[in-house]
This record gives sequence, C-alpha cells and structure tokens, in this order.
Amino acid sequence: MQINRVKKVGKTIEEIEEGDSLSLTESIEDNQLLLYLGLTNDANPLYIQHDYAQQTAYQRPIVPSVMLMGIITSAISKHLPGPGSHVVNFSVNFIEPIYHYETLTFAFEVIKVDKMKDVVTISVEATNAEEDRVLDAVVMVQPPIIETESVGDIHE
Repeated sequence: MQINRVKKVGKTIEEIEEGDSLSLTESIEDNQLLLYLGLTNDANPLYIQHDYAQQTAYQRPIVPSVMLMGIITSAISKHLPGPGSHVVNFSVNFIEPIYHYETLTFAFEVIKVDKMKDVVTISVEATNAEEDRVLDAVVMVQPPIIETESVGDIHE
C-alpha cells in the first residue's frame, strides 16, 4: 500500500539567505524545568533547590544550560530553517545566569550560507526582560535535504 503524505519541510539551502531572521519569546516555567530534570535525571540542586541556591553566588535556582540550548535547537527545527534541519555544530556563551520564571527573547539571524558544504550559520542572541544580553550562540545547521524521487512516499 502506498500512502502519499505531505509533510511540512523547512527551507532548503537554496531558499535561505544571509540576513534571514527570527525572533521568539520564551518564559521559563516550573513545568518545563521539571520535565527537563525528570527526562535527564539531573539532580543538580542549583537547578531546583531554593535553600541550596541561596548559599551560592546565584542566590536562587538557575535554569540548566542544556535546557536553554534545547530552546535554541527547537526553534531551528521548527522555524529556521525548519523541519528536517540538523544541527552540526553548536557554540554558546552563557553571559549571565538565567533564573526561573524569566522571560527571554531569542534573536536568530542567518550570518552565512555555505552551499558547498550545505550548511548555514545562525547567530543567536538572548536577552531578558530588562533587555540585558544573557546568551550568545553560533549554530551551524544543515538545512533539509530533499531526495526528489522519494518525497512523500511511504510504503507499508
């Protein structure tokens, strides 16, 4: 049986241009933190225990770095370049700690399109509600590669 299904696919390397951008806002809530900690079995007290965090330089629990990286890679997978994308390199600088319940704005911009290597480079900057820069990242992404003869065909 052959079933044709049209699935949304992100922008291919030919459809992406330097300067393409995306902005998104994310609020860090307890349910996200608990899901992350449960999925990873990460028991770092700095991420969840208020009594412990008060004894540190941070004074209160912070958001796990990898969780923030997940927000970035999720935006790349969903929006720019979109579904079918594959992160091949990720460099991040955590400038300031990010605390529970903060609202962050992530600004994504394509800064290089390398058609020879089939990779785009995306710059990411995150700011908090006070507009302080809290994170910088550079992500190299392979946009979706479409095999024309098999797109949409599923054989069961």
